[in-house]
Amino acid sequence: MKISSQSPVRATTAPRAAGRSAPAGKAGPAGQAAAAVPTTSLMGIPTEELTPKVRVAIETLMNEVERLRRDLDEVKHQNSHLEKLADEDSLLPVINRRAFVRELSRAMSFAQRYTQPSSLAFFDVNNMKTINDELGHAAGDAALMHVAEMLLEHVRHSDVVGRLGGDEFVILFTDTQNENHAPVIVERIRSYVAKAQFGEGERRFNASCSFGVVSVTPEQLTMKDLPNQMLSCADEALYSAKHKGKNLVGFATLSDLS
Repeated sequence: MKISSQSPVRATTAPRAAGRSAPAGKAGPAGQAAAAVPTTSLMGIPTEELTPKVRVAIETLMNEVERLRRDLDEVKHQNSHLEKLADEDSLLPVINRRAFVRELSRAMSFAQRYTQPSSLAFFDVNNMKTINDELGHAAGDAALMHVAEMLLEHVRHSDVVGRLGGDEFVILFTDTQNENHAPVIVERIRSYVAKAQFGEGERRFNASCSFGVVSVTPEQLTMKDLPNQMLSCADEALYSAKHKGKNLVGFATLSDLS
């Protein structure tokens, strides 16, 4: 049989449908290869192989998986929110004692690994009992809030500010390559707090803070139980400052710890 040159027959492979190979060995009229029938799939199963019940079951399963994914995202969001609440002080926009001790331990582990000097300031608000007794606890809360706002305004984002309880605060100055950084910032905070007045109308008052600051040199980073050593040393520096007079700053190093 003579084949016309105008109608060449080419041996071609039918295009593959998604998820299924084209059938082999079937030809259409006049010897032409049969055209592939386009197909779609659901979860990798060609739709022509799905019965209505199987389709409904698969779609129901897919909807359930999506619902569970949304529920998991919501649980993660709620857990993150609860963790934040657990770390925050109940009154002030700073972290609480538990969170600060945790962050101090983390920061000191990092400092020890990369040999980064750090400083810690431990301080309290003077005459809080007098303020609470004579002007009321609302005035005392206003004084604490002002102190917290002064702290957040003058420290770096990398520094850690916390309230240990009552009128006691702490600041961790991380990576203090400049040994004057912590003393300068602490003196600035002390000055701003002392100048501020609180209260309303004729019921106005001043507050002040006493500070103890400890600096850790690279050589001292190898000390055992470093976070507690820093807190103890800063506390002693604060105690010494208060004995000399209120609204003062005391300085110490870990070598001064008795």
